[in-house]
Amino acid sequence: MQEEKKDDVVEVTRKYTYGTWRKQKGWEPLHIVDAEGCYFYDSSGKKYLDFSSQLMCSNLGHKNRRIINAIAEQASLLPYIAPSFTCDIRARATKSLLEVLPEGLEKLFFSTSGTEANEAAIKIARFYTKKYKIISRYTSYHGSTAASIAATGDFRRWYAEPAGKIEGVVFAPDAYCYRCPLGLNYPDCGIACADYIEYMIEHENNVAAVIVEPVVGTNGVIVPPDEYLPRLREITEKNGVLLIADEVMSGWGRTGEWFAVDNWKVKPDILTTAKGVTGAYMPLGVTATTREIAEYFEDNYFAHGHTYEAHPMTLAPVPAVIEEYRRLNLLQKVKEKGEYMKKRLEEIKAKHESVGDTRGLGLFWAVELVKSRETKQPFNTMKDKFEGRQLLIDKITKNMMNEGVYAVGWVSHVVLAPPLIADYEQLDAGINALDKALSIADQETA
Repeated sequence: MQEEKKDDVVEVTRKYTYGTWRKQKGWEPLHIVDAEGCYFYDSSGKKYLDFSSQLMCSNLGHKNRRIINAIAEQASLLPYIAPSFTCDIRARATKSLLEVLPEGLEKLFFSTSGTEANEAAIKIARFYTKKYKIISRYTSYHGSTAASIAATGDFRRWYAEPAGKIEGVVFAPDAYCYRCPLGLNYPDCGIACADYIEYMIEHENNVAAVIVEPVVGTNGVIVPPDEYLPRLREITEKNGVLLIADEVMSGWGRTGEWFAVDNWKVKPDILTTAKGVTGAYMPLGVTATTREIAEYFEDNYFAHGHTYEAHPMTLAPVPAVIEEYRRLNLLQKVKEKGEYMKKRLEEIKAKHESVGDTRGLGLFWAVELVKSRETKQPFNTMKDKFEGRQLLIDKITKNMMNEGVYAVGWVSHVVLAPPLIADYEQLDAGINALDKALSIADQETA
């Protein structure tokens, strides 16, 4: 009877709901029945170490009682009120956020996802500057709705062209030192990838904003050189262009600071975030702007909003989540554990010929696989993913799942982003599973 119920869950899900970013044929989603701490469990009782925090969002792990209690309390008090009203949790969540956001970000718009937060940011930038072009980067992901997918540089944008996205986005080179798009080497490059953006601003009319992930997320956990973001801030300020920091994935302690921009003491004009703001216990997106931008809308129409803006239930976890980050001293612990992960992954690289690069910050890392270290030839490309070919990285992550470790693989790299509460034993378990799985890639190296 229990087996029939389990099969029914998978069949109903597969047959009547869409699996995202994939062909539907062959999709057999794993039936998950429980999760606690750094682990989740399938319907057969098998236990998995959550080594990518689901989609880099379950930063505080699963079943944190303080967060659950905050949500339950709000549900019993006021589960919903239209955004034209206000309520206690809206004020409390806002005050909590203002305590940790970078200095100068003083007015917030609430939505229900990172993609919506970026959608709002682009609209606000265009309203405020009265310009319409947005500069993004090729190795980027900003979401799946019209403006955010238009600003996405990877192949996920290709599906939306030409009708499913807005016009006016142009793409700049990435601060991707391992595969420099300009064919240069750091530090001799002089941060040419940032200077090229200034060249673009000078030659593209009507540039409203530059949008970047301070540390690129699923596309490779690309950490820029230390000079990059300060230089980009300098360029945008000099040219009257807004800087939008997409901290949907890199925020909330993931890099050892509240937000990744804090590592370089950069203050953007607009910051977007989601995921770790609630620890994924509720869907919430936040778009934060400077007071200067906010003042513009005192006498100009703010033409944006939706039914679930500032939804009380989505805001309920925020104060509790921020208190948990502080109570557990997670920012400092993430820095310390990040150094440990760096050391372990350097050992992995030395051991496996298939590892071209390991990079990251805090508890946010990627291991990039190559056929040859000399040529840096990848096993697969975005085009392979686009055309539905079998990817080596999927074999790696499947092997890890068989060992009871879940990690996200994307085209040619594995993303390692365990919950910030993970202990050293759990870090070792995840890295050891990757170590074992990499033998598959080693066998296929040149």
